Amino acid sequence: MKKNIATAAVAVIAAVTFLVPALTASLSAAGRDYISIVGSSTVYPFATVVAEQFGKTTNFKTPKIESTGSGGGLKLFCSGIGIEHPDITNASRRIKKSEVENCAKNGVTDITEIKIGYDGIVIANSRKADIMKVSRKDLFLALAKDIPMGKEGELVPNPNKTWKDVNTSLPDIKIEVLGPPPTSGTRDAFAELGLEGGCKEFEWIRTMKKKDSKNYKAICHAVREDGAYVEAGENDVLIVRKLEANPDAFGVFGFSFLDQNADRVQGSIVDGVEPTFENIADGKYPVSRPLYFYVKKAHVGMIPGMKEFLSEFTSEKAWGEEGYLVDKGLIPMLEEEKKKFLEDGASLKNLSM
Repeated sequence: MKKNIATAAVAVIAAVTFLVPALTASLSAAGRDYISIVGSSTVYPFATVVAEQFGKTTNFKTPKIESTGSGGGLKLFCSGIGIEHPDITNASRRIKKSEVENCAKNGVTDITEIKIGYDGIVIANSRKADIMKVSRKDLFLALAKDIPMGKEGELVPNPNKTWKDVNTSLPDIKIEVLGPPPTSGTRDAFAELGLEGGCKEFEWIRTMKKKDSKNYKAICHAVREDGAYVEAGENDVLIVRKLEANPDAFGVFGFSFLDQNADRVQGSIVDGVEPTFENIADGKYPVSRPLYFYVKKAHVGMIPGMKEFLSEFTSEKAWGEEGYLVDKGLIPMLEEEKKKFLEDGASLKNLSM
């Protein structure tokens, strides 16, 4: 009899040990019954449309989305596991190795990466003004903190006050560019694709990349801080309003936002190429980038609807060539790439750098 009691006690203890984590997870999920998403202001409108569609067509609650910028979103995402931390973060650039390491320090070790399509970075102005035609070299000389001048190897604080100072073929108007802060993926992409693209036109700087990559990046990515470039936060709507009020000013934001406000603003021609859907899709437009979101695998099963949300976002009706996200300005991926990320989402494949 004692033996039976002891055996039963062991069985109960084992069952409790097994059930406690599941019960804890269940209770945690009860604390938040909606998906929490943060991140890129560029991906925000796409994610919002998917979230609204998801809320209408499923029995799950509509996800709550906060526009924090790519860097800010990844910081929040990587801060830990549990209902007080976001489940998904949007990004208008790929996650950095340092961010993956920060995630790991806080226990966020299993992450799934989903690319959703492409976007272009535009340099836009009011439709009341003429369309600007610039090169990436012009953009670098207009907005870089320090620029080459005089002897090879010498840099000086950017002295250019007008676009005509940069290039005599450009208008004689004050350089005033409204753009995102350093936490924004749009800012990162503009620095890498726009400014660095022009910076590399100087051979002595280009050769520095292999010898001293840190200094090379500091030269090519640093934006001037004397008022010519104005940090306008993560609010693209505010930038458009300011462009309408000042036709001499320019703004930096994603193509999708230009597309949605085409009656108010226009995109500059960069290196002879217009920022159009077709030119970005086939790689002709030089200042374009991929868009992503990242999923915290530890929250799948704990927060209701995460797998189903991924299925909606990666469905043909959403990101396909005729999908509702394309109507919002998303540049779709080719079939092979789309298939890869569809499979990665379905299997919750771990990120590999």
